[in-house]
Amino acid sequence: MARTRVTTTKYEIIQVAAECFFDAGFSNTSPKMIAEELGLSTGNITYYFPTKEHLLLVIVQMLCDFQLKMLEAEANIGIGSVASICLETMTVAVACDESEIARDFFTAAFQSELCRNYLRENHVERAKKIFAKECSGWSDEQFHQAELLVMGLQYAAIVSTNAEISLQTRIGGALNQILSIYQIDTKTRQKEIENVLARDCRGISKRVLEEFISFVVKQNEKTLERMIKGNRRKNKLTNQTAEETI
Repeated sequence: MARTRVTTTKYEIIQVAAECFFDAGFSNTSPKMIAEELGLSTGNITYYFPTKEHLLLVIVQMLCDFQLKMLEAEANIGIGSVASICLETMTVAVACDESEIARDFFTAAFQSELCRNYLRENHVERAKKIFAKECSGWSDEQFHQAELLVMGLQYAAIVSTNAEISLQTRIGGALNQILSIYQIDTKTRQKEIENVLARDCRGISKRVLEEFISFVVKQNEKTLERMIKGNRRKNKLTNQTAEETI
């Protein structure tokens, strides 16, 4: 895979880790492999990321951000906010059904305590906005309990390998239960699920994985640009202070 390199070690590590996780697979990638790709020692990796799980968390956070942007784009052409949750579950389930590497990555994310905690808090805040009307009397605790159930349903849809149950049936069943948890009425549930399943789920899922690495590169470059500008401003202020002192 062609690689656009960034110039700061931490962001090089993130970029190469993302590429390795989606090329070789998360389970097959080690800090040593990432270090060798960059010509670094393993200690350079663990200085920034103590464990591979910490690296996974960063990649999961970036993937969530990227996927949300893609789903918002889909929303502009007919997908509502309730359906965005359905679409997210569907794209991940399809990716895992078609790719062992994708299944390995998302399974690791759901099994990681660091990633689960991040995903749970992220999804709870989103659910509060999307289901504000249906769950208007819910407490924070109820939203957290609901998210625990939702994550369990999503995980089951992702890791299932039962050939007797079609992917569409598996996804539709999971989505129906998820929307039921958030008190969406039967008619609306059926409409939302039908709309999502009618979309090009395999095409959307493929785009998410194919375009994600480019997103990582762009995000790293933007971060570095902000760092450079910040350092320039800091140096300028330091020089001005020194001149005034003289």
